[in-house]
Amino acid sequence: MTNNKINLESFAKNHNPEYLIGKPYPHLVIDNFFESHILEKVYSEFNLNNENNVIFNNPNEKKITLNRWQDFGPNCTKFINFLNNKTFIKFLENLTGIKKLVPDNLLEGGGLHEIRKDGYLKIHADFNKHSQTNLDRRLNVLIYLNKDWKNEWGGEFEMWSNDLKQCVKKIEPIFNRTVIFSTTSTSFHGHPVPLKTPDSISRKSIAMYYYTDGRPKHEIQEGLKYHSTLFKNTGSHVNNRAMILHNLKKRFKLKNIIKSLLPHKILDQLIDKKRNN
Repeated sequence: MTNNKINLESFAKNHNPEYLIGKPYPHLVIDNFFESHILEKVYSEFNLNNENNVIFNNPNEKKITLNRWQDFGPNCTKFINFLNNKTFIKFLENLTGIKKLVPDNLLEGGGLHEIRKDGYLKIHADFNKHSQTNLDRRLNVLIYLNKDWKNEWGGEFEMWSNDLKQCVKKIEPIFNRTVIFSTTSTSFHGHPVPLKTPDSISRKSIAMYYYTDGRPKHEIQEGLKYHSTLFKNTGSHVNNRAMILHNLKKRFKLKNIIKSLLPHKILDQLIDKKRNN
């Protein structure tokens, strides 16, 4: 599946230092990491016009996802299975230094992602706990499937500083480009500018997430031991007013008001008890 010119063991060892010093958080961008003919077959099966797709259309995100195994084509199924197998997991562990990674065969939040004309994904930090396994989300792998991508269409993957004051890096979502990065409550990223593609062109990717049982204490913020996706207003893109109002409405739901009034330690303890029962 991976490029036959790449030895996974030596590649991971050689690029581990580069990964660890990545700014604004540990990451690596790899071009042509997979065999092109493999991704061509996956691309040919990429179709989210499916009754089981999930459509997001709100001020935080406008995208389509599909994560049910039975809806994938045979080549896509084989490829995603590879991304969850022991060989690839070992490569990720060696590259990132994160040991005992666990793949997610439920593909919660992952699978096939598509953003069409005028779509976007505002800057955010990812949910940090798996809702079913209660494992800690530690690593994202994004694989782009966009042929002949034009700069004027936008769609760059943006990586932001943990204080949200600047976009540190932009990455074009071109075909056979892989982005691997560590996920914490401050690894802010997204595709915030609405896509400017023709109607017939969309931004396609495969998103895979990896977990561990627990995470380093320095990565845990009080009150954020368990959190859903944290969308942030960077003040630099359109529709910010709608985004702010949308998120305020969510915040003022009774459940969220009660959470906000509880001390952080007590809130974490209550959620711990609920999830571990």
